[in-house]
Amino acid sequence: MAALGWMVLALVFLDEVLAAVAAGVWGQHTGGPALAVAAPVAVVAVWWAFASPKARYGGPVVRPVVKVLVFGLASAGLWAAGHPTAAVALLVFSVVVNALAQLPSVRALVAEPVTP
Repeated sequence: MAALGWMVLALVFLDEVLAAVAAGVWGQHTGGPALAVAAPVAVVAVWWAFASPKARYGGPVVRPVVKVLVFGLASAGLWAAGHPTAAVALLVFSVVVNALAQLPSVRALVAEPVTP
């Protein structure tokens, strides 16, 4: 069961990378090379600050809201860039993978150790 949980966590990481790539696709479509670089950097910075497991400004409300915004906007960006099938696929993949990551057996794999 632990192997399945680690597979889910690997897919969650892949999902985060795909969101940054989608931002780059949107940036290239909308503003050219400069925005194609800046958009993924912005996604990574927002993720690091608000949505990562050790995010400085994350929390029980902020983290899920930022995740929904990042994956929703990444999908919308793909749609706007002319890739509707990829947009829907990313959105469905994001929902499924992040729902699986909420299973207790998966969450237990990354639980913070209790210090005495």
